[in-house]
Amino acid sequence: MLLTISTTSRPATDLGFLLHKHPDRVQEFGQSFGTARVFYPEADEHRCTAALLVEVDPVRLVRSRGRSSPDFSLGQYVNDRPYAASSLLAVALADVFRTARAGRCAARQELADGPIPLEIGLPALPCRGGAELAHRLFGPLGWTVDAAAVPLDERFPEWGDSRYLRVTLRGALRLADALNHLYVLLPVLDDAKHYWMAGDEVDKLVRAGEGWLAAHPERGLITRRYLGRRAALTREAFARLAELGDDLEETLAPPVEEETAGETGGDAVDDSGGEIRTPPLNVLRREAVVAALEEIGARTVIDLGCGSGQLLSALLARPAFTRVTGMDVSAWALAMAGRRLRPDRMPDAKRARLELFQGSLTYTDARLAGHDAAVLMEVVEHVDPPRLPALERVVFGTATPAHVIVTTPNAEYNVKYEFLAREGGPPARRHPDHRFEWTRAEFAEWTAGVCERYGYAVTLRPVGEADPEVGPPTQLAVFTSRGRR
Repeated sequence: MLLTISTTSRPATDLGFLLHKHPDRVQEFGQSFGTARVFYPEADEHRCTAALLVEVDPVRLVRSRGRSSPDFSLGQYVNDRPYAASSLLAVALADVFRTARAGRCAARQELADGPIPLEIGLPALPCRGGAELAHRLFGPLGWTVDAAAVPLDERFPEWGDSRYLRVTLRGALRLADALNHLYVLLPVLDDAKHYWMAGDEVDKLVRAGEGWLAAHPERGLITRRYLGRRAALTREAFARLAELGDDLEETLAPPVEEETAGETGGDAVDDSGGEIRTPPLNVLRREAVVAALEEIGARTVIDLGCGSGQLLSALLARPAFTRVTGMDVSAWALAMAGRRLRPDRMPDAKRARLELFQGSLTYTDARLAGHDAAVLMEVVEHVDPPRLPALERVVFGTATPAHVIVTTPNAEYNVKYEFLAREGGPPARRHPDHRFEWTRAEFAEWTAGVCERYGYAVTLRPVGEADPEVGPPTQLAVFTSRGRR
């Protein structure tokens, strides 16, 4: 199995720093199923290529087979695993490039934090769904995809094509994002995993998919295939992804043969075939925010931390909102919002109502001012507590909208999520990037402090079905400037 990663960023040999693998050495890494080697076929100032070569030992692979793995007799020893990119390549990539996947590079951290020109080569990629599926999965992530079927035998063209693709991906992305895309999508394209699936598969998916999976148009297909169509794991993954932000409107159980028609939605069904009519929490949250904005009569709204633009899309669909602005610190999130909203295809009047820009909530920015209402939907919990006063000063003290709407998780409700349970301790937070999660009392205390410091009044509301003991899953605050009531 072979994977190549190339860049033309100057100097190109900085790729060695980002991957933590020196271009002048061949490095070897033992795997339970064989050996992985990293070497550089080319390395100069103008272009550098790192190659990951994985040699699979069929006998060792069989001996490491888990009890739940299927027994294919001779097929265990004679198969395409030594040659075709698969979940085994993803496992080796995760091990060999662990630090690079995390986006850490002490020597060139500024380079690791930003996009660089990348070219990924996969000479033999099994793909159940063909080149069209490769485009559907990699295209929305910012890749230009060149995928061609490999013929069964070039000497006998009448035999047709194999299920393998020769794939080249090109784009300007963060190296860490590129590696995480591959880690998740290689087994998805092959639609098989060749190792025992442990109980932490959902954790692996959520961590690797952070920042992109919840907004991916094929997120349902990706999640189901990655988790081997195991209904319990799939439901858990969808629930967790829905908690990451406002980007998942997914059903809680897989339809049959989703690949043939794509992820077209439809009514959700549970394992027994009964319909699930309760909308996902992120949908309820967005609807609650829109309802609050309509109730206060806001005409101009800024979404602070707009992500991939779900709320912006909902606001633009309502002509009563005459100006809709989205701000996010992430350039990638803004690019995803642009792809979702497609302003180039909007009527002129609708496009004139929309503005997107990059910025930070902890620095004064004149563009934040001049709106009737500001929305912080599932944002504050991503800010380090020492930086919260800066956020308050920027939003409530400088931008001073007439209204501010804030939503945040209710930490007390976490006990209702089985996937957050930790033996002998309190439940985990709903997302690894959450710096904190407030109880209802803590949220009320924070909102009261903001009102006292900046001259606002506040009303608190539940979002989602409230539990009699622990309250609602999400808590919402509507701040109103005392001078504008």
